[in-house]
Amino acid sequence: MNDSPGWAAPGSPSDGPRPDAAHQPPAEGSDAAQRPAQGPGAGQRPPAEGPASKWSAAQPPPGPGVSPDGVWGASSPAAGQTPPAQPQPQPGTGWGAYPVQPSAPYAYGNPGSGWGGPPPAAKPGVIPLRPLGLGEILDGAVGTLRGHWRSVLSVSLVVAALSEIALLAVQRLTMDTLTSPSTRPATPEEAVRTLGDAGLLYGFQYYLEILGLILVTALLAPAVSRAVLGQGSTLGSTLRAVRPLAGRMLGLTGLLLLGALAAGLVPALPGILLGSPALAALGVPVGLVLLAWFYVTFSLAPPALMLERGTPAAALRRSAKLVKGAWWRICGISLLTWVMRFILSMIIVMPFAFAALLVGGSLDGFLDGSATMSWSFLIISGIGSVIAATLTLPMQTGVTTLLYIDQRIRREALDLELARAAGIEGYDTTAGPTGG
Repeated sequence: MNDSPGWAAPGSPSDGPRPDAAHQPPAEGSDAAQRPAQGPGAGQRPPAEGPASKWSAAQPPPGPGVSPDGVWGASSPAAGQTPPAQPQPQPGTGWGAYPVQPSAPYAYGNPGSGWGGPPPAAKPGVIPLRPLGLGEILDGAVGTLRGHWRSVLSVSLVVAALSEIALLAVQRLTMDTLTSPSTRPATPEEAVRTLGDAGLLYGFQYYLEILGLILVTALLAPAVSRAVLGQGSTLGSTLRAVRPLAGRMLGLTGLLLLGALAAGLVPALPGILLGSPALAALGVPVGLVLLAWFYVTFSLAPPALMLERGTPAAALRRSAKLVKGAWWRICGISLLTWVMRFILSMIIVMPFAFAALLVGGSLDGFLDGSATMSWSFLIISGIGSVIAATLTLPMQTGVTTLLYIDQRIRREALDLELARAAGIEGYDTTAGPTGG
């Protein structure tokens, strides 16, 4: 497995079958490593001697209650001997000297059967090392933000500030057309120009949002992976992990933006070329569907690039492979996260918008759009947008990285590599940690 930033050996792409824990050598210090090699069990007849036999001719005597023929309960005591006492059932302890205890309830909201249920999975960091549920993914994203807030918020603040500055410039350029008052009906040329400016503004804002998500996801993937292992991270260590892959990250960002532009604009391109707003409007729903498919299919490419250290094309293929068969699940979790992030952003932005309204003009000016043309309104509301994006972007990008890890755990047993990187000895995918 190749080393990559974020954990010691998170693994390279694996196209083979899921490793079988039964074939793994026992970890040093585990019960399996300390247990002496056993011959045939008590009461088992050794095989007949011959060239194919590998059992020793000297075998231990059968245990109590076992006849020389190896049949339980069929032995009879020798003459003059007292029959050995048979173990009696003891309430709550099972039979004999080996009490059977009910297992502990399965952790993280999945109670076991009460007897012989699976033990809790190891959890060295923000998530347990097993396939994740929705609550665990969201909790892991929030836990990463809470435990690594210095590096996480520093990265998201820079990206959010640069994005807001670019959006502010486009808003100021298009605001004159969108908010200019008019007492007469607009001509077709003016209507087309207004529609074009509105499309430019909202389209630029949408693709700027995608660009920010791609960059923050790639930049914070090492920090999320360290949080999964229970390790600390700093802004310096995050930048050192990202620096060797900066060129590939920019290349992947360009490919994703071009693909998103093609998915969103190609269906409306005939109407745009023919100058037909009605035909262009018919292509908008098709473009939105294609854009949603493209975004979900290749949403795992940024963490795949940063944690597998491959090429941009390999990261796109990896994302499509991991999403295949789980498209609706990943789409639903991503959409729910986006809705939660949107609600939280509105809660943060509203006080700044109200303050901008008080500074920029009256309510009438806000309703007719004249107040929104002032620099004071744009700057104050922009500050609120930067703060909201700084706090909410890491949650969305953390969910994306944890979805990548979850898909690899489900399909490629990445939990084994994570357990080794976290220093958990004797880890078994079916029974959790067995050693230590």
